[in-house]
Amino acid sequence: MKVRTAKLIILLVVLLTACGGQKKPTTTPVDTIEKKSTPQKQSHFDKQKAFDFVKAQTDFGPRVPGSEAHTLCADYLSTTLKSLGADVKTQEFSAKGYDGTLWKGKNIIGSYLPEAEDRIMFCAHWDSRFIAEEDKNKDLQLSPIDGANDGASGVGVLLEIARQLQIKSPNTGVDIIFFDVEDQGAPAYAASAATENSWCLGSQHWANEAVKTGYKARWGILLDMVGASDAVFMKEQISVYYAQQLVDYVWDLAAQKGYSHLFINKKGGIVTDDHLYVNRIAKIPCIDIIDYDETRGGFNPTWHTHNDNISNIDPATLEAVGSVLLELIRQQ
Repeated sequence: MKVRTAKLIILLVVLLTACGGQKKPTTTPVDTIEKKSTPQKQSHFDKQKAFDFVKAQTDFGPRVPGSEAHTLCADYLSTTLKSLGADVKTQEFSAKGYDGTLWKGKNIIGSYLPEAEDRIMFCAHWDSRFIAEEDKNKDLQLSPIDGANDGASGVGVLLEIARQLQIKSPNTGVDIIFFDVEDQGAPAYAASAATENSWCLGSQHWANEAVKTGYKARWGILLDMVGASDAVFMKEQISVYYAQQLVDYVWDLAAQKGYSHLFINKKGGIVTDDHLYVNRIAKIPCIDIIDYDETRGGFNPTWHTHNDNISNIDPATLEAVGSVLLELIRQQ
């Protein structure tokens, strides 16, 4: 799904080069997050509804840009966000893939308190992979996948967050962004220096538009592969580089809520994901909550295979991630 690099030193060289030789900041650009008391009576993140949101996406089939399933799912996501009280905009774009394919994508943006200047953002990609190059069955490697975990799980969590924001309006502006054409990058057998940025095409477009329009958010959180029963969320290192304060706060909050078995307080790998471009281009400190564990070989075993289907989605994992985010929103 994403190009990854094994050594942190390589990341630092790339980041410093990309940022014109800037040194790593001594303090995080994230504003101090002040914890506030949470009222006794609160609505709770509904894991079954989150699961249903995931399944609704996979029921369309693989959401590869240009397919009927992609068109239908785009309509579903936009309509659902509107029904949940969001101000919805669709950002259409075209972007060239690693092999010259012209992908036509749609970033879908749902905003709460759109008039508020003080904003936070949550994001996930909603497209699914056009091939299954990691599948053990070679006969299936060239066919698209459902992407229940890799794509739909993050969207499902954020749709349930949206439902909660409709129940209780937030005190700050919240933007929920579904990035498109994230997962159509170059497979390992076609990877080269020229294909480094062939992933995350929707977030690259969104970030460039954010610069043009002057969009700002205090911070952002990206969800990717957040639905497996055996999920492992370590502290991804691009996230730590750009927003260590936010990373530590989220992992501490997860521990307080009893989810330290999922949110592991250890240094994780380096993953090229949508948050990289939100940080690098839009200059918004954004972290990635992603299932990645180098001790088991990296991504979840279902990654880029046909096993990435709804049968491998665990509502309890969706609940853990969503509950942490919901509490974080309440504390703003």
